[in-house]
Amino acid sequence: MSRMKAVVLETHGSLRLTEIGRPVPQAGEVLVRVKASGVNPLDLKIKAGEAAHARHPLPAILGIDLAGVVEAVGPGATAFKPGDEVYGMTGGVGGVPGALAEFAAVDARLLAPKPANLSMREAAALPLAFITAWEGLVDRVKLQSGKTVLVIGGAGGVGHMAVQIAVARGAKVFATDSAAKAAYLRGLGAMPVDRALGIDAIVAEHSDGKGFDVVYDTIGRLDDAFKAVARFGHVVSSLGWGTHALAPLSFKAATYSGVFTLLPLLTGEGREHHGAILREATRLAEAGALLPRLDAHTFSLDQVEAAHRLLAERKAEGKVVVTLG
Repeated sequence: MSRMKAVVLETHGSLRLTEIGRPVPQAGEVLVRVKASGVNPLDLKIKAGEAAHARHPLPAILGIDLAGVVEAVGPGATAFKPGDEVYGMTGGVGGVPGALAEFAAVDARLLAPKPANLSMREAAALPLAFITAWEGLVDRVKLQSGKTVLVIGGAGGVGHMAVQIAVARGAKVFATDSAAKAAYLRGLGAMPVDRALGIDAIVAEHSDGKGFDVVYDTIGRLDDAFKAVARFGHVVSSLGWGTHALAPLSFKAATYSGVFTLLPLLTGEGREHHGAILREATRLAEAGALLPRLDAHTFSLDQVEAAHRLLAERKAEGKVVVTLG
């Protein structure tokens, strides 16, 4: 039992299923028997060598999100015990081994108890997307009941998490996406907005021209977000890269916050907070207020390339998850 199967990125663009040494949990760590690992767009960028900000040296194990069962605990890791079902955003960047392996030794601070009413696949779909949405709406904006929120890309990975968080906090939520996603967004409690309208028409039609108290850009449309925010409002973006004109934001005395969810994994700072955020996710899920949208395809550890291909070709209808057992 000193060996395990893992998918290793040996050179950019090339994954290999192999056997490596099974990790031993160090101080503050727990050993998790991985049951499911969520696939994120960042995984594909790291594999291609296009994500310098993730700082993941090769050879590397990808897989940022996991759900599984605690197998053993290291010294000082008292929050969990063997047999506990857990989930978290635990590695796959910054030289921290990821979840595409049978076992992962992870910092216990990053974990939370898995929602009892969700499957392992569903739980593995939550961490990165939920944490990103929560950091924007709660940590940055401190969203309150009664506010109007526009989520740009509302049916996407981070978007559908942001919609559900905002609805749960009592906001009036609008969500842009394709017309085909309207029924899904309405089912989440949002007013669906056809992105084909264009941002000016959206502001005119859905906010009487005043704009929205909070705009969460989840897809890299920051210029549109600046146009859509109301006076004294707040724009949040998880993809605020590039150069943008600040005048539309400044003239409204509005504010902007960026979200970079990888920081705790890259720096070690704030890991307890990620665990705390996922405890909120567990609370919402068990209350029936949070459910990830899963793609129906199933993939095993020897089918990771196929899982990546489905995401890369934009054929996934929801979160892609690799199942390990």
